[in-house]
Amino acid sequence: MAWSQDEERMLLQIERHLIDEDPRLAARLESFNERVQRKEGGGRARGTAKGRGRSARRLRRSTVIIMFSWLLIATLIVTLLVMVLRHDAVAALPL
Repeated sequence: MAWSQDEERMLLQIERHLIDEDPRLAARLESFNERVQRKEGGGRARGTAKGRGRSARRLRRSTVIIMFSWLLIATLIVTLLVMVLRHDAVAALPL
């Protein structure tokens, strides 16, 4: 749907005001918009072999992170169990 001339003029005024008031936010929004446009248009138009390689790398990286997290959780659980069992064994000894 096309914008009317009044709507476009108001949007330009808002944009100019935003740039004047908070240039950092304006730059971040500009960067975000560029990334979204590249992601939406670039991945489909340029061919997806490069995109598939990236997503496969991301998948592998996330798999490694998940595996490491599970290993850490398992280690913590085993450590806690050993500490509890050792405490129970020490408590059961007659003094």
